[in-house]
Order: sequence, then structure tokens, then C-alpha cells
Amino acid sequence: MLDVHPSGFYAWRIRPESERAIEDRRLMGHIKQSWIESGTVYGYRKVYDDLRELGEHCGRNRVHRLMKSESLRAQIGYGRRPGPRGGPPAVTAPNHLDQQFDVTEPNRVWVTDITYIRTYEGWLYLAVVIDLFSRAVIGWSMQSRIDRVLVLDALLMAVWRRQPKERVVVHSDQGSQFSSHDWQDFLKAHNLEPSMSRRGNCHDNAVAESFFQLLKRERIRRKVYADRETARRDIFDYIEMFYNPKRRHGYNNRLSPVNYEKQYFKRLGSV
Repeated sequence: MLDVHPSGFYAWRIRPESERAIEDRRLMGHIKQSWIESGTVYGYRKVYDDLRELGEHCGRNRVHRLMKSESLRAQIGYGRRPGPRGGPPAVTAPNHLDQQFDVTEPNRVWVTDITYIRTYEGWLYLAVVIDLFSRAVIGWSMQSRIDRVLVLDALLMAVWRRQPKERVVVHSDQGSQFSSHDWQDFLKAHNLEPSMSRRGNCHDNAVAESFFQLLKRERIRRKVYADRETARRDIFDYIEMFYNPKRRHGYNNRLSPVNYEKQYFKRLGSV
């Protein structure tokens, strides 16, 4: 049927694998390990960076070809409808950040926001505080109620972890939790300067929105947790065991937030 001579077919069957095929098979083991350890979210670029860190010498296109052959793909984002980017400024605090997301030092600008996670027990609300320098989640809080205690606990964790020596800008949206007297009093007591997005403008707090998109895309997409405690454990694992110490971030030259900050302080100490 294939117009192949029988002797040629049997010779092909007993022929040993080429060195290239053997090397591809060995490399595929490292590729799968990197992809699985990322929670099956990495694409070929970040897997390639992992391989280089392991000391493997291979091309990026080769990694792409091997991943494609095994149907190993990156998690992709959600579509988003374009909309107006305007909106009235906040009354409580001006927009000091003004979409200037590139920060050259840690503990200069923090951003904070709230999202919600569905469970069979009811909604679980998550508040985070992110340092714009490295995109590290430095404070977080999870509760069954969306109130000022939720955001204060996340900010308290950030202050306790970082203990900033100088004034820090803390940017949020205009939610009632961030406009409360307790929130404003806490900021003043800890030398934190409030900044607020324009109303209805998610682009003013794009970094926090981007983190929530990553969390939902890479960890809780299409999930409904049995209860809030199960969701808490899974989200804790994502933030503290994967995102901060391991997940490569494009803004950080494909280093994790923790490694990016280590590199910064190492460079600072050598000056």
C-alpha cells in the first residue's frame, strides 16, 4: 500500500534511535517537569528559561516544537471588551499613581484591590497588597465578608512584612472599604499616602487586576471549591508557594518576584 519494500520496512524497525531523538526524549522529561511544577500554566518561553537555569543548552524553538508535539500549552487569558478609560477623580484622595506602574525601588508604591472566589459554602473574598517594584504579593487577607477589616488585615500584613522606613504610596480604587475612616486612620498612623483610581476605571489599578486574572486563570479557572477553607488553602498555596517564589514574571525579566528582589539587593550591596 505504501510502496515500501519489506526489507526496507524491517530495516527501519530495527534501526536504533538517532542521537537527536534520544536527546529530545531526555529533554522532554525536563520540559514536562517544568510545565507540571508551574501548575501547567507555563508556555515554551518560561519553560525555556527553566531549562537554561538547569544548565541545558537548547534553542527556544526546539522547546516550542517538543511542547507542541505533546500538546503542552500555556494558560491563555480571557477576552475583554474595550471600554472608556475616563471617570471622575476620587474625593477622598487624588490619583498620585496616575498609571505610572514602573517603580525602581521596593516599598515606594503598593497597590491593593479585592476579588471574590466562588465556593459551595458561599463567596470567599480576597484582598491583596502588591509591591509595584517586583509585583510581589506582600499582604493578603481572605474572609467571608467584604468589609474594611478584610482590606485592613491585608495592609497590616504588608506593613508587618516590609516595615517601610520611608513614606509609601498605597493605591486603591474608590471602594467603600478604602474610603472608610478606619482605612484612612491606618494610613496616617503608618506613614502611608493614599492614592485612588478614577471611578469605574480599572486601568488605573491594572497591576492588581492583572494579578487577579492570573490567579483565576492559572489556579481557580472552572473550579468551584467545596468550602471556603479549601479555597483558602489553595489560594495560599498559589501566592506563597508558587507566585511569589517561583512564577516567572515578564516585568521582572522573567524572574520570580522573590528572585527579582534578591537580585536587586545583591546588586545594591555590591555598589
